Amino acid sequence: MSIHQPSYRILGLLDRLIFLSRGQTVYSGSPTNLPLYFSEFGHPIPENENKTEFALDLIRELEGSPGGTKSLVEFNKSWQSMKHTRDSEPDQLGLSLKEAISASISRGKLVSGATNDINSSSMVPTFANPFWKEMVVLSKRSILNSKRMPELFGIRLAAVLVTGSILATVFWQLDNSPKGVQERLGLFAFAMSTTYYTCADALPVFLQERYIFMRETAYNAYRRLSYVISNALVALPGLIFLSFAFAMATFWAVELDGGLSGFLFYFLIMFASFWSGSSFVTFLSGVVPHVMLGYTIVVAILAYFLLFSGFFINRDRIPGYWIWFHYLSLVKYPYEAVLRSEFENPSKCLVRGIQIFDNSPLGEIPSAMKVRLLQSVSKSLGVRITRSTCMTTGLDILKQEGITDLSKWNCLLITVAWGFLFRILFYFSLLLGSKNKRS
Repeated sequence: MSIHQPSYRILGLLDRLIFLSRGQTVYSGSPTNLPLYFSEFGHPIPENENKTEFALDLIRELEGSPGGTKSLVEFNKSWQSMKHTRDSEPDQLGLSLKEAISASISRGKLVSGATNDINSSSMVPTFANPFWKEMVVLSKRSILNSKRMPELFGIRLAAVLVTGSILATVFWQLDNSPKGVQERLGLFAFAMSTTYYTCADALPVFLQERYIFMRETAYNAYRRLSYVISNALVALPGLIFLSFAFAMATFWAVELDGGLSGFLFYFLIMFASFWSGSSFVTFLSGVVPHVMLGYTIVVAILAYFLLFSGFFINRDRIPGYWIWFHYLSLVKYPYEAVLRSEFENPSKCLVRGIQIFDNSPLGEIPSAMKVRLLQSVSKSLGVRITRSTCMTTGLDILKQEGITDLSKWNCLLITVAWGFLFRILFYFSLLLGSKNKRS
């Protein structure tokens, strides 16, 4: 892409104006008062207006006018002659034309000049910086913004800890009984859905940065892919910390099965849930235009995910025309993973002898009567059943819940894959939804 001749002088002038707005002197002949400069040009800078942005907007407005930027170029000549500047502008600046163009683009404030010759080659690279450098700069900026508002992460951490503490005290040290099994199912369903709802705080992040993002990417300040990857990388440490805090608050207090290895898997599935939930909400932030609309959609969809996760209704009982939503549910996979981790031990007995009558109308009769009923059942079946005979194992619970098709590690991998998928969709939403140009 070639650059029109009128744009050559504007490039050097633009660099001087940017330096000038920061209170720096480019060379001895530079105008030392930017408001005075534009005031004499006939376009005074309004009070409280950003000087750099005003200069950029004015230049772009002039470029779109019939006379172009010729009037500004001529005014700059007269201004420099009054200040006794040197004759050669590139020498005065100490920069070649190509370097001036690259410097302007690297600040995200300039694109190559407009032209209808789309087949001509450009002397300016599409992006001023390499991919890795863009990621470093964007990551540093995101980290700096987070440091400026530590209360946001603090509130999120407090919400996770409070939720974990409530669950730990409500489901304190569950026993191996029919009631304990039902309570574990409720704990896991609530815990998994909580991780996704907690991620809703990521929704306004991009919505608040949308204008800045569109303005910067319109001038190729950085790649959209760099923004997506840096956004994900910066979010990871916080998600890991939240996952560990929630796992520590609930696993040992409830006395879940598996010991140290069980805790590590529980932590991993919590992290995978936070990761997929954060990615899902981030994707929605690139699609919806308003925060309140986004929150409404997030809450509704997560409620549907929980409904079809398999907790309220088993997979085998879901109508065929809704079964597709069961497999799209983000809550399904971490929910099944923790159930697998808790009940996959075939030697773990959850219902013994007379406990078979619990959660039934016969559960309130005296224990002696239950023993006699058990003996009658034993004689009828021709099998010896005592008070200590194991009636239901963890594998039986998994079959009852319809969790038979995926292993816990497959559920973990699918949950992580959902997170990557939504990050990719977020990238495409930015690619298709932010093709704006500065007016």
